[in-house]
Amino acid sequence: MRISVASDHRGFQIKEQICQLLRDKGHEVDDAGTCGPESVDYPDFAAIVAKKISNDQADRGILICGTGIGMAIAANKFRGVRAAPCTDEVTAEISRRHNDLNVLCLSADLISPRTVERMIETWINTDFEGGRHLRRIEKINELEKCKHDE
Repeated sequence: MRISVASDHRGFQIKEQICQLLRDKGHEVDDAGTCGPESVDYPDFAAIVAKKISNDQADRGILICGTGIGMAIAANKFRGVRAAPCTDEVTAEISRRHNDLNVLCLSADLISPRTVERMIETWINTDFEGGRHLRRIEKINELEKCKHDE
């Protein structure tokens, strides 16, 4: 799987660990930055990953900031991106099963590295159920098409 990963300065250390974990599991990892602990603006890095998802240059993305919330807000501005902050294995699993989440947003400040590792394992290995959930994803896709028409 091609996975693009980025963080702001608060998520830098965890991003490094996540990239290595994904490589160890055999995934193709695109480390989209940041490259150090110096202060940066999270929307810049959310945009890099979200564009890759939107343009089919990556299968999935992982974004890390202090809470995961800002990254999700920024990433969801891009067509075809379904990003959400997840806080545990259950939300990571349901985000895939029901929402076909393609960008996982994580908190560097609120979740332990061990929990992050388990969440990523769950998120990577959980398939989208389809069925009634597909109908809902299609409705979300329709909303994207008309968001600029008003």
